[in-house]
Amino acid sequence: MADPSEGLVPLRGKPMRPKSEKRRPSVWWLLAGPAAPIAHLLARTRILHGEKLPAVGPYILVPNHMTNIDPVVVGEAVWRLGRAPRFLAKASLFGVPVVGAMLRALGQIPVERGGASRGAIPLSAAKRLIAEGQGVIVYPEGSLTRDPGLWPMRGKTGAARLALQLGLPVIPVAHWGSQVLMPVNTTKLRLRPRARVRLLFGDPVDLSDLGRVADKAAMQAATDRIMAAITGLLEELRGESAPVERWDPAKHGQTETGTF
Repeated sequence: MADPSEGLVPLRGKPMRPKSEKRRPSVWWLLAGPAAPIAHLLARTRILHGEKLPAVGPYILVPNHMTNIDPVVVGEAVWRLGRAPRFLAKASLFGVPVVGAMLRALGQIPVERGGASRGAIPLSAAKRLIAEGQGVIVYPEGSLTRDPGLWPMRGKTGAARLALQLGLPVIPVAHWGSQVLMPVNTTKLRLRPRARVRLLFGDPVDLSDLGRVADKAAMQAATDRIMAAITGLLEELRGESAPVERWDPAKHGQTETGTF
């Protein structure tokens, strides 16, 4: 069977980029040093069109979400591209001794999972990212996809809200193969066969016509475009077409755990 990624431009060797976060002394150096060879042993990762991730400046990276190992897969790829991976993390984790200090040192962003204050913390932290020229990784589905075929499901509006209010570029990325490394809905690694993981980065999602007012209609329109962009990239990777209707957990009686 032909590889659907044939004809795409892979990242080969070290990317030619301006001075990046990867080259600045930081806590990330302590983690990336031992983590990189381990990640290489676990999976053969191929990055396609990695040049579409901004080399400098703030951005929002929006990936699909299939397994619990996805943040490691995406984070390792972002690091290889010269940027420090930063995620939204549950605010409660920042109160855990040692763990909280590590999350803060790594620049991770706390987000409340519910209540009236939801969204206030990530917006404030995102403003800091702009000032410091950093990026953040946001899973727009809010949780692992419930789609039986592992296609992106209905998106939440958190990434769209940050993008519209702060004018940040939204970069879609799709990956396929992490489900071989860690089966869906488990935390157990499968070491054999060695997983073959591919990530395909896309062009920024065009939200220019929606303005900077993050009202309900604009956020939903932006979210739909974001999910369509991710799904299109995943179709290209898989060489298949996604279902016409995106999976909606609410319509199937499924409880959702993510809220952003």
